[in-house]
Amino acid sequence: MTLTLSDQKPFAKGGHRLCFVHPENDQHCIKVRRPDFTLEDLRKSKGFPKNLRPLKSFDDNLEEYRVIDDITRKIGAEAFQHIYHCYGFIDTDLGPGLECELIRDDSGLISLSLKQYIWEHGYTESCKQAVEALSNFWVRHQIPSRRLLIHNIMAQQSSDGDLKRLVVIDGLGSPNLVPWHWLSSPIKTQKVNERIRHLQDKIEEAVYKRSQGVMPSRVGFLDHRDDLTSFDGPLPSTREED
Repeated sequence: MTLTLSDQKPFAKGGHRLCFVHPENDQHCIKVRRPDFTLEDLRKSKGFPKNLRPLKSFDDNLEEYRVIDDITRKIGAEAFQHIYHCYGFIDTDLGPGLECELIRDDSGLISLSLKQYIWEHGYTESCKQAVEALSNFWVRHQIPSRRLLIHNIMAQQSSDGDLKRLVVIDGLGSPNLVPWHWLSSPIKTQKVNERIRHLQDKIEEAVYKRSQGVMPSRVGFLDHRDDLTSFDGPLPSTREED
């Protein structure tokens, strides 16, 4: 059976993929490639020597499915504290889709990205604790990933508004030509620590811009939270910056 997605509006749009709520299960989402940016386009956009890699190596869905499977085989159910469940592939009218867990708050709303959470609520104490938990998890298990971007991390809130946990939904896998499992443990640790430092830098940048009223770009913002009337921080300026 081919699932119809083309008559739906995606709830999120990334550089390479669109995300839809599964029309038959609202606790799942489906990630499909953007039709306006093919794998061939992506490979052409890369410099040497990455543009020599086989075409399938540029498929984010295939890479995430493989990496999540590897991680869960290695560390078990603990992986799902900070990485979403991945259920495999499904045929859609927009091409092969990766069916995944859809991170929702206790209220039932799709969770905000960490980027949007900080903009709306600031760097709360529960947020700081959640960032520390995610960082410790990443280092302890030497999780392979590209840079941890705050618009690719979901901030799941409890019924009282506290931040329960952070879940990384994109960017998993090794960005290097050398496979992650070939690297020594010290090199893996070094690379993971670099990812954590970059995450902290982006959080500090987001907190500073919020204090200055500089509205971030809309990347990582969800339409269902578009109403900022409840925002308790400074009013945004007319500038948009990352």
